[in-house]
Amino acid sequence: MSDTVNTAETLLLEEVGDGVLIITLNRPSAANALNLSMSNALAGIFAGLAAEPGRYRCLVLTGAGERVFCAGADLKEREALAGQEAEAQYLAIAGAIRAVLDSPLPIIAAVNGAAYAGGLELALSCDFAYAAETARLALTEVSIGIMPGGGGTQLLPRIAGERRAKEVILAAQPFSAEEARDWGIVNRVCRAGQVVAEAVETARRIARHPALPVSQARTAIHTGLQMDLGSGLQFEREAYRRLLTSDARKEGLSAFKEKRAPQFDG
Repeated sequence: MSDTVNTAETLLLEEVGDGVLIITLNRPSAANALNLSMSNALAGIFAGLAAEPGRYRCLVLTGAGERVFCAGADLKEREALAGQEAEAQYLAIAGAIRAVLDSPLPIIAAVNGAAYAGGLELALSCDFAYAAETARLALTEVSIGIMPGGGGTQLLPRIAGERRAKEVILAAQPFSAEEARDWGIVNRVCRAGQVVAEAVETARRIARHPALPVSQARTAIHTGLQMDLGSGLQFEREAYRRLLTSDARKEGLSAFKEKRAPQFDG
């Protein structure tokens, strides 16, 4: 049984059981673009998740409808703003994307349609992404006189490499879901209408595992990539040591010895 909740009329939260929460960008009439309200609501969700550990195990981020994941910043709203107000909108959007990047829980992007500019930056900020076969992706900011400002110039090179990132950002040329998969930007291309279901299936698989080793492994991967190899290996060892006396490890070993499925609790 799912439980759907409206959040500031710009997001939908849907609990689908097994510790999985779907967060849906819900402005389909505006291509799910990020305005001030949506950005503040999105950042607020992640602040709430950090303050309420244990309620969920894995998250899925998607957009309403089947045409658009997120078109980036709401430029119509921005046109009506001036000076400090325009900067405040940018900072709110950048803050929302950073909140996704800093998510306390694993988060999968289910890119159900077009992901442009800040929309693609949202997907890049997730742990990994699945995309519908009809999705188109792009960082188009230079074509309208700006540049990616929500992490695109930093995340895309780390994911797809410097030369690919320069091509994507400087040419501002949209690319297909298949190209995104080939470049490592998305992990899987799904049939139209199936991307959320497939992301939820993977989220449930992640959520079945005990939270502490999932968190430690996720942190070791992310943090280690910011270090040289020797430092990363040392960080991994320290992360592993935290698990040696954990209840999860004890239960896992007991289940293996007794040839039964482990029963993890938290």
